[in-house]
Amino acid sequence: MCASFQATVAAHPEVTALRIAGEPQGLTYREYGERVRRIAVGLAGLGVRHGDTVALMLRNRPEFNLVDMAILHLGATAFSIYNTSSPEQMEYLFGNGGNRVVVTEREFLDRVLEVRSRTGIELLISVDGGDGAVPLDKVETTSGDLDFEASWRAVRPEDLLTIIYTSGTTGPPKGVELTHANVVANSEIEAGLLRPAVGARLLSYLPSAHALDRIGINYFAASAGLELNIVRDPREVNAALLQVRPVMMAGVPRIWEKLQAIMEAAVAAEPDPAKQAAIHEAIELGRTVVRSQQARLTTGSDGPGPELLRRFEMAEQQVLRPLRAVAGLDQTRITLLGAAPSAPHMLEFFAAVGLPLLEAWGMTELTCLSTINSPEAPRFGTVGRPMPGIEVKLAEDGEVLARGRTMMRGYRHDPERTAETIGSDGWLRTGDLGVLEDGHLRIIGRKKELIINSSGKNMSPVNIECAIKGASPLIGQAICIGDRRPYNVALIVLDPQLAPLYPEPEREIASAVHRANTRLSRVEQIKRYLVLDTEWQPDSDELTATSKLRRTPIAEKYAEQIEQLYAATDQ
Repeated sequence: MCASFQATVAAHPEVTALRIAGEPQGLTYREYGERVRRIAVGLAGLGVRHGDTVALMLRNRPEFNLVDMAILHLGATAFSIYNTSSPEQMEYLFGNGGNRVVVTEREFLDRVLEVRSRTGIELLISVDGGDGAVPLDKVETTSGDLDFEASWRAVRPEDLLTIIYTSGTTGPPKGVELTHANVVANSEIEAGLLRPAVGARLLSYLPSAHALDRIGINYFAASAGLELNIVRDPREVNAALLQVRPVMMAGVPRIWEKLQAIMEAAVAAEPDPAKQAAIHEAIELGRTVVRSQQARLTTGSDGPGPELLRRFEMAEQQVLRPLRAVAGLDQTRITLLGAAPSAPHMLEFFAAVGLPLLEAWGMTELTCLSTINSPEAPRFGTVGRPMPGIEVKLAEDGEVLARGRTMMRGYRHDPERTAETIGSDGWLRTGDLGVLEDGHLRIIGRKKELIINSSGKNMSPVNIECAIKGASPLIGQAICIGDRRPYNVALIVLDPQLAPLYPEPEREIASAVHRANTRLSRVEQIKRYLVLDTEWQPDSDELTATSKLRRTPIAEKYAEQIEQLYAATDQ
């Protein structure tokens, strides 16, 4: 990764590398490289050596990228922890990581100091000062005798680049060890498939402790010479999109659902009836094109004709691109969608407005991305074909197996679990269930999350939840309960931003559940549901950082409400 970064600095020194979203000035790659050198010299002077581990507990901010890259240039390993980590969790992570150094900021300093005496922490560095820590500006101005070029050139492909701690729902998190070779391979594959232009703008807004932001966004940007716009508060993503107007945008389904809602609200609020009608007509034209394209992929039909495509291209330029502008997506050309299932209607909507979403699939153990849809012909409902250098096949029970040069080195200090995950034949057991359709992978659900009801019927809760959420934008989250039960019930959480727009939310939810049930088999249908008067935030008791459901904690937390749904007598 060091050689890749240095090549970018040499080739594109005046291209903007890092910028806080919305601010006029950023760091060029030349300035980025120079500050990395100075910080590396300072860290070496404080005793950081090749093979050491360093923990980072920081918000999304340029200092994260600067310190992270400097650590790598010493041949040391940087790992990031979630800012919401409790002292007990931090104690475990620092113990497993074996780090002597923590780089943090004033807001989190007290928590780090609390666990310092119970761990092997010897040095605390704060990027914005605070008692008990060495300021980063002092580190950066510390002189030393480090031969910087010799240091980064000594880093080998097989050296450990990072540890990504996966957020499990039970037990301690697993430390996924990824090498420089793993991360460089992922960046090279991404660049070859997505082909972004040098200087293309993209956002960093997910937690840096997550593989998608750290590897799929940050390291990819540094390798490809992209402009990384850093969103310090993930709640400000919508505002950042309007300020940055990114060329590339990656997000989980909930982000894209909210962007769809913004555009639909703009159409509904359009005061000019003629203009509103023109937008509706353009979207319907887009839907016609998209449905024809999907039919060609699935049935081999002819697809849209040249006249239809010509009309759609004109509508895209004159009507649909201005519509995308209200969400900050008018200059977006590259999209990534992953981490959770997506509703078909959302995929169709974005393709119809001229911005097809490329569903992708991967996992931390495979260094982020492993399959992706083609930009030229995305196949809805699938996560695309295996990326170059990645092999995918199905086990007899339908579990997705994968292998390739992005496969992790193993779980940190856990050879038993590593052996359980990576077989002697070299295939990694992903835990996902899938089917292959003409080489495209469709994910059905998690192997351990299958619902087996009291009659012995198997079903995927993910498909059911996707149908519920896809039935109305008012539904922010939904979880299906039904394992070893006579029928399925659901807990539903409203989208807090859209709820005020619905004068009768109860009626809308009832209609949405009915619509979802019409798309499900009888055994899958939701018999009862409860709308919770709460909000589920990412990286909380209910959701992971990328908004995946934490099923076991949810079932435990809402056990009383779930039992009440089954205790009702009006079956």
